[in-house]
Amino acid sequence: MYSCNKDENTDNKISNNLSVKSSSTFTVVVEQNITYCQGLKHQTINSASYSTMDLKLDVYKPMNNANKRPAIVLIHGGGFSGGDKSDINIVNLANYFASRGWVAFSINYRLQGDKGTIPTQWIQYAQNNVALIDQSQFMAMYPAHRDAKAAIRWLTANADSYNIDTNYITVGGGSAGAFIAVTLGITNLTDFTNEIPLTTDPSLSTTHLNQTYSIKTILDFWGSGLAVSATNDIYGLQRFDNSDPPIMIAHGTQDATVPYTSATELRDIYISTGAKYKLYPLINRGHAAWDAIVEGKTLEQLSFDFIVEQQKLIVE
Repeated sequence: MYSCNKDENTDNKISNNLSVKSSSTFTVVVEQNITYCQGLKHQTINSASYSTMDLKLDVYKPMNNANKRPAIVLIHGGGFSGGDKSDINIVNLANYFASRGWVAFSINYRLQGDKGTIPTQWIQYAQNNVALIDQSQFMAMYPAHRDAKAAIRWLTANADSYNIDTNYITVGGGSAGAFIAVTLGITNLTDFTNEIPLTTDPSLSTTHLNQTYSIKTILDFWGSGLAVSATNDIYGLQRFDNSDPPIMIAHGTQDATVPYTSATELRDIYISTGAKYKLYPLINRGHAAWDAIVEGKTLEQLSFDFIVEQQKLIVE
């Protein structure tokens, strides 16, 4: 099945390969609290009484670098109920990549307490298929994913301002942020957008709906493909296919928050479709093992190697 945000001729589309640095080279300039779109915040689920909130992101960019740059969008965790773009692990990743030549972004998105607008189908699915204790968290996934997709569209709309080559976009995150990253890479452009009309959610008009994008690599730190599977189930779709972006999965084998089986299930889907993947089991580690070492390398180093290999970047 063709997916409109996936590029079936990736190698043909990427012409002049970009270069990055093998070590920390550039001073990183940080621009904070840039509004990338707005979203509705209801008093109760889908209530007629709501306010409009700004969704913000931070930019980490290499100083004095006029060359075209790859981009990486990093997404914090927190179970869709907490967390922030200032998460130290996300900030560390952003600085790591920006100092080597990427333009990095850390984004906020609406959380469970914000009660963002949710399609009726999602509510019905949660009521019929999700344990009562988990329903609010499950429903919070929809506005969170909607916002993250809007952030990618903001990036493409502003790519020239940051000297970004949009042929080289990576998305990544930890825990809930990895759920979102996986969904960004695999679902279609209109998923998590066109299920709600502008008449119901006028804030959609702020989300650069005319922009398109293509994700080239995914970094999944102890996440899951749950939101993709839910999209498939709710709307009778099949979004997993062999054009899915290459994914790097790192997951603790003793994770009690997001079970390690989430990693193996996603790996098995990738095997079945023939899309490219790399799974790093973090042996005897639990959730959020940011300090893990695999084959003598940190997660940052493994991520660097994976992106460079899959995007055929030039390392200087």
